Amino acid sequence: MPYEFRLRRTIEFVETDMAGIMHFSNFFRLMEATEAAFFRTLGLSIFPENPVNSVGWPRVHAECDFRSPLRFEDDVEIQLLVREKGEKSLSYTFIFRKLSDGSNREVARGGIVTACVIHDAESGKMKAVPLPRHVSELIQTAPKELLA
Repeated sequence: MPYEFRLRRTIEFVETDMAGIMHFSNFFRLMEATEAAFFRTLGLSIFPENPVNSVGWPRVHAECDFRSPLRFEDDVEIQLLVREKGEKSLSYTFIFRKLSDGSNREVARGGIVTACVIHDAESGKMKAVPLPRHVSELIQTAPKELLA
């Protein structure tokens, strides 16, 4: 069962600031893009075809620590690791590694916690629900040594 996924990207000009450094907010966009790609490899989508009676995945926590900048045209690998699979949530660790200089060094590490919810028609609010069995059966928690 999968607990890890890797996405490679080249930093685009639009993702940078006036100094040519990737703007901090784009680390969060890349984390979300990596999560969506991970779901696709499992034959799933984080966006339901039919929002009625389908689960959604709102973020309840997001963080990122930056060690070194990424710049325009840098090649980067984003590694997703499933840190925790709760009854009603998934927690991910994302490790950003710079590839373009050959160092493969970690430049940032982030995390997202996402809740599994449905739209409660009666209250009009989101309601946390257990992970659907078909999702839970496909996703495993990463070994602790990979998360260190």
